[in-house]
Amino acid sequence: MRKGEPAGSPFLFVPWAVPWTQEGKYLCVMKPMAKAQLPTESGSFEVRAYDSGFRDFPHLVMLSKAELKAGEAPLVRIHSECWTGDVVGSLKCDCGPQLHTAMELVEKEGKGVVVYMNHEGRGIGLLNKLKAYKLQEEGLDTVEANLKLGFDMDQRDYGVGAQILRDLGIQKIRLISNNPKKRVGLIGYGLEIVDNI
Repeated sequence: MRKGEPAGSPFLFVPWAVPWTQEGKYLCVMKPMAKAQLPTESGSFEVRAYDSGFRDFPHLVMLSKAELKAGEAPLVRIHSECWTGDVVGSLKCDCGPQLHTAMELVEKEGKGVVVYMNHEGRGIGLLNKLKAYKLQEEGLDTVEANLKLGFDMDQRDYGVGAQILRDLGIQKIRLISNNPKKRVGLIGYGLEIVDNI
């Protein structure tokens, strides 16, 4: 059970691990479950769904039209799901604009990936995110609200995103992010960040 999960939760949470070969190379354990073409306001992408452990709530990948070649360092955004910002345009965060800017950058460049992770609310889920919003209305900041609810400052794990990128054959990236934890999380799984955008 994760910190903050109610007793009797019907889900069993198993931490993701990245297995190694004897040669010290990562083994990829993530494989797409579905693929389709997805035209959007930001451009046309191939979307792939990867299992997140929750039925009907996969991690999604939006790939550029151009094929990615081995050794290239494409633009990459690891975006955590944000229903309030991405879907309804909440003014409490800038997640929606960050997502759309990343999609537009990938479309403009013609090569890149946006990984849409099932990490709602810094990994605490939508219900707890709304509870954190209430605490923010009472004067706490995002981190203080998460801590008061019994969570870490940031519950997200970027290992799954790194495994998805490895499934795509990506080893070097130009990261679209302002989050230092994301950099550390991705580097820790053997990805090389050649630029930060």
